[in-house]
Amino acid sequence: MKINSVITRIGALWLLSVPFAFAQTMDASGYDALLRARVTDGVVDYPAIAADARLAGFISELAKPVTLNSREEKLVYYMNAYNALAIKGILDGLSPGSFFGRQRYFKLTSYRLNGQEINLDSLEHKTIRPLNEPRAHFSIVCASRSCPRQRSDAYTTAKLETQLDENARGFINDNFRNRFDKQNRIANLSEIFKWFEEDFVKSAGSVQKFIARYVADPEVARELAGDGYQIKYIAYDWNLNGIPPPGAAVSFAVWISSTVEIVLSRVDPPAPCVTEKNDG
Repeated sequence: MKINSVITRIGALWLLSVPFAFAQTMDASGYDALLRARVTDGVVDYPAIAADARLAGFISELAKPVTLNSREEKLVYYMNAYNALAIKGILDGLSPGSFFGRQRYFKLTSYRLNGQEINLDSLEHKTIRPLNEPRAHFSIVCASRSCPRQRSDAYTTAKLETQLDENARGFINDNFRNRFDKQNRIANLSEIFKWFEEDFVKSAGSVQKFIARYVADPEVARELAGDGYQIKYIAYDWNLNGIPPPGAAVSFAVWISSTVEIVLSRVDPPAPCVTEKNDG
C-alpha cells in the first residue's frame, strides 16, 4: 500500500510539472531581423510589416509557455512582447488615437502570451512595472508619436543594460518629447513622467533627480538634481508612429504632416503645448 501511495504521489507531481516541462526560453532572432528591416529611425513601416510573415511567427511563439528565470529575462521577454503586440493591434485595425480607441487598444483586446490571456494594459501595469525598472517606460512603445521611439532591434539579455540606458538618454534628450528652458528654469516634460511619477520617485527620489541622470546638458543636470526646475507637461500626441497600414483611420497626408512637424521640432523646437503643471 505504501509503495502504491508513493507511486501515486510521484505520478501526481509529474502531471503537475508537465506544462512546464516543455517550456523554453524565447528566441527573438526573427523579430530582431524584422525590426532591423522594417523600422528606420523610429519610424515603423506598418504596410511592410503587414506583408512580412516574421511578425505573425513571433506572436505565435509568444503564445507558448516559456521559462523565465531572471529579472533580465522577464524584462526582455515582456518588453519585446509588448512592442510586438502593440504593432499587431495597429495591423488589426485598432488605434490609440482617441479615448474610445485607447480603451479597445489597451484594455478590451487580449492576446495569448506565455500560455495566458492578457491585454496591453495589464501587461504594462501588472507584469512589467512590478519588475521595478523605470527605464522600461522608455522601452515599450504603444504605436504613438509621443511614445518612445521604436528601436530597430529586439531586446536581449546580453545587451539589455546598454539598450535601457540608450532608451533613457534618447527619450529624455529628444526635443520633441522633452524640452528644458534654462533661462526660466522650466522643464517641459512628456506626460509619461506624470503618469508614472511614482516609479521615477521610487528610483531617484523625484522626477527631476531621475532625469538629471540622463539629460545631456550638464547645467540642466545640476539644476534638476536639486529639483530646481518648474515642471510642465507637453500634450501627448497619439498619432501613429509610422507609415499607416492599409485601411488605417489616419490618412497618409496627416501622417506626412505630423512627420514633418517632428523633424522640424528636433531642429528648432516650438513652444510646447502645456496641459498642466506640477510645481514640485
